[in-house]
Parts: sequence; structure tokens; C-alpha cells
Amino acid sequence: MNIITITEENLEKEHICCAISSNKDCQVASKKAWLSARLKDGLVFKKGDVRGKCFIEYIPAENAWAPIQAEGYMYINCLWVSGQFKGHGYSSQLLDECIKDSKEKGKKGLVTLSSQKKLPYLSDPKYLRYKGFRPADTAAPSYELLYLPFTEDAPTPSFTPKAKTPRTDADGFVLYYTDQCPFTAKYVPLIESAARAQNIPFHPVHLQTATQAQDAPCPFTTYSLFHQGAFLTHEILSEKKFQKLFSDYYPNP
Repeated sequence: MNIITITEENLEKEHICCAISSNKDCQVASKKAWLSARLKDGLVFKKGDVRGKCFIEYIPAENAWAPIQAEGYMYINCLWVSGQFKGHGYSSQLLDECIKDSKEKGKKGLVTLSSQKKLPYLSDPKYLRYKGFRPADTAAPSYELLYLPFTEDAPTPSFTPKAKTPRTDADGFVLYYTDQCPFTAKYVPLIESAARAQNIPFHPVHLQTATQAQDAPCPFTTYSLFHQGAFLTHEILSEKKFQKLFSDYYPNP
């Protein structure tokens, strides 16, 4: 498999959005706009020369949209290989590209968000440990910060204190989200509309800068839903799933 690096010159024509192919889709437009703005911050997006889920996205940790302390590291936003592309060594090929690039840029190692067991939208901890990643820190309810140091004396990264115990002070539902994942462009407005239609308190917090994301009260800034201050899920919910969820709290809205 040949690997393509996304640049301002080829961003518009390349397929980068998971299973979504049309540039006219709001999800694709949102993701590409976010990527374009991040390229100046050192973000790298490498993908297989295929149309599908086969890519790695990473950025210097100082510019990461994540509440972590990992100076000198490279933060992996997403490593996703699935469907027909699994089982061919493409994940290793993409990760090796990231390691090579990060070493050339003088980084201390790699760091990424995972979990104690495999969860949607997070890198598989079993695979990462197999590739040499180590636990650096934990956050409630089951998040793990994993890292791959390039030298034995490299400092250990950590979550920010606020992110270690995800919580908010607002009433009702609170959703923290970014445009990093294309799916938020479609599904956030849908669940917000569903909540408004039932007169259920819903407060979307659209994180629009790395500084805002680094100060977030949740490890997964792409999408984190709270209710009455308590963290509920980082799974990007469809309207149907959200309606089922809020019916547990508001049976007769």
C-alpha cells in the first residue's frame, strides 16, 4: 500500500472522511476545514491510497486538542484501519510512518488516548501494548493515556488534573465536542434539536481552539456527553440513541 500525506494542495481531492465520500456532505466539509486549519499547527494526516478507513492522524502534543501534559511528544488523534483493509499490516505501516516522522522531528515519543478495554472511537489498547505502548496515566471512568517513549529517560505524559475526574456544574445535558470527527457535524445538531423539541435542558459546548480543548473537563474532547454534572458517554449518538438515553432521565418530558 502506498501512503499519501495530506497537504493543502491535495486536501480537497483526497478521500479522508472514514466512509463518507462526497465533499458536499456537511461532515466532510467540517472535517476538511478543521484539518486545513490544523496543518499550520504541525498536524499530519497520512492515509492509504484507498477509499476507506485506513489512516493515521497526529499532531505535536503542545497543539493537541486534548487535556494532556506531554511536552515534546507527538499525539496520535486517530489510527483507524477497518473493513477490508484489516489484516494486511496497514496499521503497522501507518504507525511506523508516524514513528519515523516523529523521530525525524526530534520528538520524545508518541502518546495517545485509549481505554482499559476496547471502546468505540478509541485506539485498541491491546494492539497499542503489543506495539510497545505503556500506560502513562488514567482518568475516570476507564480512560488510559498510553505512550511510546523513544528513550528510557523520556518523561511520562499525564492528563491534566481537571480531566482525570470528568465533571461539569451545569444542569441537564452538557455536550463538549469539536470538529475533529466528521460525524459531529451531523449528529450534534440532531440531538440538540431532539432535546429542544422535548424541552429538555441541553447545553452544547463547541470547542473551537486547542486552548479550549486542553482545558476541557473530559479526556475525549471530540465528543463527551454529561448529565447533571456526571459523565455519560463519548460515543457519538444518533438521534434514536439519544432519545432512548434521555427517556431514562425524563420519562414524561
